[in-house]
Amino acid sequence: MIVVALLLTAIAVTTLWWMLHAWRSRDSLQRTGFSRAPRPAAHSFSLLVPGRHEEEVMGQTLDRLAEQDHPDFEVIAIVGHDDPGTEAVARAAAARHPELIKVVVDSSVPKNKPKALNLALDTARGSVIGVFDAEDDVHPRLLSLVDSRFSETGADVVQGGVQLMNFHSSWWSLRNVLEYYFWFRSRLHFHANAKFIPLGGNTVFIKRVWLDWSEGWDAECLAEDCEVGVRLSSQGATVAVAYSPEVVTREETPGTLTSLFKQRTRWNQGFLQVLGKGEWRKLPSARQRLFARYILAMPFLQAATGLLIPLSIMLILFAKVPVVVALITFLPLGPTLVTLAVEAAGLNEFGRLYGRKVRVRDYVRLILGTFPYQVFLAAAAVRAVYRQLRGENSWEKTEHSGAHRTEAPVRPEERELVAAGASRPAQGRHAEGASS
Repeated sequence: MIVVALLLTAIAVTTLWWMLHAWRSRDSLQRTGFSRAPRPAAHSFSLLVPGRHEEEVMGQTLDRLAEQDHPDFEVIAIVGHDDPGTEAVARAAAARHPELIKVVVDSSVPKNKPKALNLALDTARGSVIGVFDAEDDVHPRLLSLVDSRFSETGADVVQGGVQLMNFHSSWWSLRNVLEYYFWFRSRLHFHANAKFIPLGGNTVFIKRVWLDWSEGWDAECLAEDCEVGVRLSSQGATVAVAYSPEVVTREETPGTLTSLFKQRTRWNQGFLQVLGKGEWRKLPSARQRLFARYILAMPFLQAATGLLIPLSIMLILFAKVPVVVALITFLPLGPTLVTLAVEAAGLNEFGRLYGRKVRVRDYVRLILGTFPYQVFLAAAAVRAVYRQLRGENSWEKTEHSGAHRTEAPVRPEERELVAAGASRPAQGRHAEGASS
């Protein structure tokens, strides 16, 4: 019981510390954002957008990317050979922006995101490779700001901000939104300063020379973003993180609790894969290696505490223990209550920054959802460990519907193409696994 209490306390305290990293001072908070006076463009960009069964959202994403005000970029949409609906939407977008968007067809089996990214990397011409998801809402000034960040910092990688938006959708979407808010606004900056950073899955920009060195992304890893970040960190690549609310990439939470459960399982299992791969052992300092081991082992810690929480509750309620032991079991309560207060303040700030009305019932959902959400995360971690031990590495895809967007996610002409099961054009440059 004491061990569990101390473990929970350690996790709660470190999590709280990382959550508050960006708010140490006014200057530190200002440094987390992009420059207000960006430098002239100095890099070329290839933006990779993999999509599988994303016909509801991908067309609008490609259109938004084509609106970037940067002078030198291309957009590469990657679709599966067995996904005519998404391909039709991508080709319609390419027809609207023929000078900017091209389509790459992925014929690999089985399919996953890192395979799609590696395929597109072969045709990309930019000196910087950016990655976006099919449902992303991207600000038109983002590339210019990222370009300036590269020039200002001399970084090898720039990680931009990503923000889930639909916190009104459900009790768990509210907590998922706040997770992203603190992760990208504060915690990733701590990781970058520590020179060990598991990169995000999108709005991440990597200099091409580093991806050539790494031979792209690990096609067998369920958290390819984390894996490439660990490899680059271990080789001394510098990462700059920037979160400016006005230009964050906007996304939606998974549509169902089951979908979120599978997504979190995949991420946790990916972290375990990266832990087992051992690239983090190449980090130069013992402090970095200890930090990396703690971060990557978090699924194990969550799984263990998740399994032991019910036992601890039963012991507290029914077992007769010395007073000192009883007091120690309540240690995690302190940082947990402080974290809850910080989350409430974060929810208020989120609403103010993004013009979203935060209602009293949202704060009630935040409070009442605290323990159920922790149990949920622990269950996902247990499942990740179970899958990893059984060698189950299948990719469980997250569905998207465009809940973070106010506009119609699909153009009428695209919906007609999808409904008709549009086939690939018979003319033009097209080959399986090549651009067209």
